[in-house]
Order: sequence, then structure tokens, then C-alpha cells
Amino acid sequence: MTGTATFSPERRAFLRGKPSRPSPLRPPWAVTEALFLDLCTSCDDCIAACPEQVLDRGDGGYPLFDPQRGECLFCEKCVEACDTGALDGALAGPWTIRADIAPSCLAKSGVTCFSCRDACGEAAIGFRPALGGAHVELDAARCTGCGACVGVCPVSAITLSAPEAADG
Repeated sequence: MTGTATFSPERRAFLRGKPSRPSPLRPPWAVTEALFLDLCTSCDDCIAACPEQVLDRGDGGYPLFDPQRGECLFCEKCVEACDTGALDGALAGPWTIRADIAPSCLAKSGVTCFSCRDACGEAAIGFRPALGGAHVELDAARCTGCGACVGVCPVSAITLSAPEAADG
């Protein structure tokens, strides 16, 4: 056999038995990751246009959504500022990311805390009475992935992620 096979970092991690890193949280209305990396010029126009200042530079200078900075209001200013097509307002929705609540959640440990519920404008996070406190429940159908719940969690138990199949 001649030639050398080249593997993506994700493939290499899989072959070495290491879990792959989750896809970065791109700005809303970002095209698929591979196409985004081809189209984005790292010009920072979307970052500058964001009135909530929840976009920042990530690896390679590409823009990322940072929910620790606050909530995305889906105002589309970033899309309007993008001239390359890396952010496409014609997509069905801003993104497929949703909240995940880890076992370290205070409510899951019997501690009364409703910070995430109070921050969620979509009422996607609720609490059901349970023995010793309340049980946190996330309604994924209502969750927009806006990030309002992430920064207010006192134990950083909430993260945002995209379904694995989103990029295929």
C-alpha cells in the first residue's frame, strides 16, 4: 500500500479511545461546522454586532457563543453583519443546541434552588415536588438554547450542547 491516510482529529480521538470534543457553540444561524469553517473569515463583524455581547473569539479566531456571558436574544444582528454566508438567516431555526442539567444540580441534591427556572423566559425548566425538595425537569421542546440558565447556575451544572447528529 502506498500513501498515507489522513484522519480528522475526531477520527484520531475515536481510534485512540478518547471521547471527541463536543462541537463548538457557534453563533445562531451558523451553517454546518465544516461549511462554517470554510466560509467564516474570522472578521469579527458578528461579534461586534451582538448587542448582548455573548459572542467571542474561539480557536482559530472563529466566533463562538459563550452562554456564561448571558442570553442570546436571537435578534439576528450577527446574521445581518455576516457577509460570507457562514451565518444564514434562511435556516429553519437559529440552532439545535439545548440545555443539559448535570447531576451536580443543587435541586438534584435536595437543595432548594430555582435560579435556572427563574432565568428561563421559555419556561423550559420546571420543578416537580419530590421527597426532600424538588426534582428539576427540562422540557427540551421548549428550550431554545438561549443560555439564560447557564450563567446563573451557582454550581455550573447547566451546559449547552448540540445533538451529535447535527453535523452528520
